[in-house]
Amino acid sequence: MFYNCQVFLVRKVIDLTIQKSILAKTFVRAKERDIIIPTFEEQRNPKAIPKKIQQELRELSLWEIHPRNLFRITWKNEPIDSGGGFTTLPNYIELPSELTGVEARIFALIGKWMPTGSHKVGATFGCLVPKLVTGQFDPTKQVAVWPSTGNYCRGGAYDATLLACDSLAILPKEMSQERFDWLKTVAGEIIKTPGGESNVKEIFDKCRELKRERGDDIVIFNQFDEFGNHLWHHEVTGPAMKDVLDKELGSTKFRGTCLTTGSAGTLGSADYIKKLYPSAKTVAGESLQCPTMLLNGYGYHRIEGIGDKHIPWIHNVKQTDLVIAIDDKDCINLMRLFNEKSGKKYLKKIGVPNIVVSNLHLLGISSIANLLMTIKFAKYYELTRKDTLMTVFTDSMEMYQSRLKEYNEIFGIYTEIDAKVDYHRSLQGIKTDSMIELRYPEKQRIHHLKYFTWVEQQGKSIEELNRQWYDEENYWSSIYNLAPKLDELIIEFNNQVGLL
Repeated sequence: MFYNCQVFLVRKVIDLTIQKSILAKTFVRAKERDIIIPTFEEQRNPKAIPKKIQQELRELSLWEIHPRNLFRITWKNEPIDSGGGFTTLPNYIELPSELTGVEARIFALIGKWMPTGSHKVGATFGCLVPKLVTGQFDPTKQVAVWPSTGNYCRGGAYDATLLACDSLAILPKEMSQERFDWLKTVAGEIIKTPGGESNVKEIFDKCRELKRERGDDIVIFNQFDEFGNHLWHHEVTGPAMKDVLDKELGSTKFRGTCLTTGSAGTLGSADYIKKLYPSAKTVAGESLQCPTMLLNGYGYHRIEGIGDKHIPWIHNVKQTDLVIAIDDKDCINLMRLFNEKSGKKYLKKIGVPNIVVSNLHLLGISSIANLLMTIKFAKYYELTRKDTLMTVFTDSMEMYQSRLKEYNEIFGIYTEIDAKVDYHRSLQGIKTDSMIELRYPEKQRIHHLKYFTWVEQQGKSIEELNRQWYDEENYWSSIYNLAPKLDELIIEFNNQVGLL
């Protein structure tokens, strides 16, 4: 097949080559540490998990550092802190028009009820487990490095600990204090890089420095180019969205999936959903203060949970239909409205159902950005009650209580007047500015931005960059086709360990 005078050579983007000598040591390690690994199928459908393991989970807290909690990396945990089983449907919520100001039905998967309280624990599973079950990662001597702007390094440190691997977390020093406090209890080492949410390159630079210093003693799991991240969301988050739509769609029409891009891994779920609903839009969001997709731009923002100034290698740009930018000021305003007493009291006063108000803590800062994306999308297309949208609430306010305190110190105690202003300005007043429908050349422009980060800086090949675009169907399907093989390798791994 020829494109641009180039021959595209097929190269596996997730390598499943078996390293037998290392794998033999890993079997012994796993047996000593009582490790059994769930398959993707069990994460999609946890009721298929062996009854013995389900019974063991009845004795464990959702947050406990215990290898059996690997089986709680699913959207279908019973939403309780300890001893929970599994639900038939994923944890999700519908946001009513009294809150959103639009008629369209908006549903969101809830990340709070996964271990660590964030769906990133699944993304890191998708990155680490393929290397572990093939023997490409040696848990007896190598350290798993998790470069992140927040929850990814938390999920990586957690999964690595459950899988008996040493871990090193990298994140910007300006991230919320709760993240650092939590990491101290799990990660073997923590490195703070300059800046905040927008300073992704500084993280990449630190990884390069560590690789020079420590060589093969470390393995870097970069969420921005590890296709296991994309694959996990395609195979687990996508089907969870389908379960919600199967239950709720009824006679309405599914219009699109709206997701901010951090690593762009969660957009793998939108690629899955789009195969089922080809007319639905895939919408990628970013901060207005750092409009990389929108304007080839740069900047600094406060939406913790997304990172920018580059296009992730694992973003299937050709499948993206719109870009929506969200003002970080609106996210901060709504964080206060949704969580301060005066804000919640005001929302109840104007008719937002009590059950909805009591669940607004389930939205972290990037989750609020996801909500605002869906509202802008609904307004732009003039959607009605006949239309349905999906998004994801990646984490909850658990990691941002220090931010509430910080803004109270800066702006004073939150009052009902503040609540009125924020509700009408940052929620009801959201406009359809700073967004763009992507034509073919605009998609290509965004894809071309990958060149500067990944080819010039990170050593990727132009051949593979072109394959992602010109050989799109074969390139991305080659990733998805690996899922059944991965499940086979996980089953074989568990058989060799011999604990089932």
